[in-house]
Amino acid sequence: MINRASDKQTAEIRTAIETCFPDLDSRYLDYYFKFLYKPEHCFVKTYEDKIIAMSIRTPHDLMFNGRVLRTSMIAGVCTLPDYRRHGYMKELMDILVDAVEHSELLTLIQTEQPALYEPYGFRTVYNRREYIIERKDVKRITNFGCAYEPPALDLLKVYSAYIKRFNGFYARTLKDFVNYKKEIAMEGGKIVAFYNGKDQIQGYAAMIPEGRELRVDELVYLDSLSLMKLCNAALQEKRIVHLRVSEAEDFSRIFPGAPEKVYGSTMVRLNDTELFTRVFSKKIESADELPSISSKPLNLNEFE
Repeated sequence: MINRASDKQTAEIRTAIETCFPDLDSRYLDYYFKFLYKPEHCFVKTYEDKIIAMSIRTPHDLMFNGRVLRTSMIAGVCTLPDYRRHGYMKELMDILVDAVEHSELLTLIQTEQPALYEPYGFRTVYNRREYIIERKDVKRITNFGCAYEPPALDLLKVYSAYIKRFNGFYARTLKDFVNYKKEIAMEGGKIVAFYNGKDQIQGYAAMIPEGRELRVDELVYLDSLSLMKLCNAALQEKRIVHLRVSEAEDFSRIFPGAPEKVYGSTMVRLNDTELFTRVFSKKIESADELPSISSKPLNLNEFE
């Protein structure tokens, strides 16, 4: 039987995630279960009072072509190793798909195995770029104007200005950035911001150390100067930086010698084609057509 999780199952759910996703950063899980996790968002399959399969569906508001849509992100779909190949994942996905078809227009999922979710109508619509930059790739400039631990309100202000270039993004609030600062800190990272001469924030970079290297999962900038300032700040932390941005942000001319790759990031399911046509006056048959009717490049850079 599949039910919504209860509070008393939280520790068992975390253990299941750690077992099924051994590469997931434990520091992120600490943050997630302290600040974001809600039992009512989690669906569990049990056998003899033991959780053997699970999935989490987290609701979000998504901005697309000028409208705020109620959506959700599906994550953590997994079955414990000893119980695989018995159809439990299909059972979970069938229930989730039935639920989203009756409650929202679009549903998102992030996975490194897109073939698993294509039979359920999910299509990869958003790709990301990753640049691996070193000192030789970035012109050295001073870090004047860079500041650590910027206020959440400043992050919201510059993000709101930056994200106007894009479409298909989460509608973030001040509370989201309060939590985001906690997330980065609990992962052992830091947020570096750049301010201009008028003390106005122009961008920020969320930096997570990974051994001798650094990962920048979110880079927000309003101009080329703020971009270069933040890249220099990252290279002062570690000699190798993995810079992850949207596919639309092509830095090949800025970092011509840096290794680069494009990879699939987010899948989307279109749950009601007729309603979509009425809302947007655009007729599409599946989610993979969303980029073609998007008013701006997509930026589905969210993970919960």
